Amino acid sequence: MILLPPDLHAALRANAAASLAAQTKGERFDPLPLVKLFSPLNAATWLATELHNDGDTLFGLADLGFGCPELGAFSLSEIAAVRLPFGLRIERNLTFDTSLALSVWADAARHAGSIIWAETLLSRAAPDLPPTGG
Repeated sequence: MILLPPDLHAALRANAAASLAAQTKGERFDPLPLVKLFSPLNAATWLATELHNDGDTLFGLADLGFGCPELGAFSLSEIAAVRLPFGLRIERNLTFDTSLALSVWADAARHAGSIIWAETLLSRAAPDLPPTGG
């Protein structure tokens, strides 16, 4: 599977440009996560909001499954290079969609200890929101 098809690549690049513009103006930029990557074998999960000029560096919320999700940059090529048992790889959640900003996800994930548990908490807290696509 291609982790970032052209439409998501363009949307992530647009967010990176908007983030830079907001920084220049001294404004806060808190976009919605656009991409959810995950390991099919463990709790490793990434929510990405931006893609830098190099086409490899993503920004968002990273959770390697150790109980301490954090905001930061991560490498798309490194994630794509991960080889798991049984021939599995890191996957993109094709149905992921959220109406919640990255800061909401980060706060919930830190409180819950993982992005996966944050997803559960957020869906329980606001059952009228559209599902995040699991």
